[in-house]
Amino acid sequence: MNIRIGNGYDVHRLVEGRELILGGVYIPYEKGLLGHSDADVLVHSIMDSLLGATKKGDIGKLFPDTDNKYKNICSLELLKKVYELLEEDGYRIINIDATVVAQAPKLSPYIEKMEENIAMCLKIDLDRINIKATTEEGLGFTGAKEGISSMSVCLLEKIK
Repeated sequence: MNIRIGNGYDVHRLVEGRELILGGVYIPYEKGLLGHSDADVLVHSIMDSLLGATKKGDIGKLFPDTDNKYKNICSLELLKKVYELLEEDGYRIINIDATVVAQAPKLSPYIEKMEENIAMCLKIDLDRINIKATTEEGLGFTGAKEGISSMSVCLLEKIK
């Protein structure tokens, strides 16, 4: 049995004039995340964990911010492309566990929809993905509401 583990991390600055999108869900808030795409840190960390587990580099290599075709793109569209790569190489997702670190806004009302969006893009059952949210008790850049970060880990199995 060929099992692979991957981890991912992403962070973006909170700024005015942008929508806040996490896990493909619009979250009403006074600021959004700054980035070339929609800056969805949750989806970005999951993509990096999947790419790392399969030795495909990271999202910066696959979807460079110097390429205008990715400007303001929905990160769920990029996640679908990552899934296609996994499928081509014969990998099956066993599970994904992710944590979003944000002092505000409160994310718990949106987590179920985030899990549904990601599971749909990756063609996995909901029981294979777990998303959590936490604060840093006012510490660091997330605690100061300057940005949001996300960490994820995935477990894959090579099936062909």
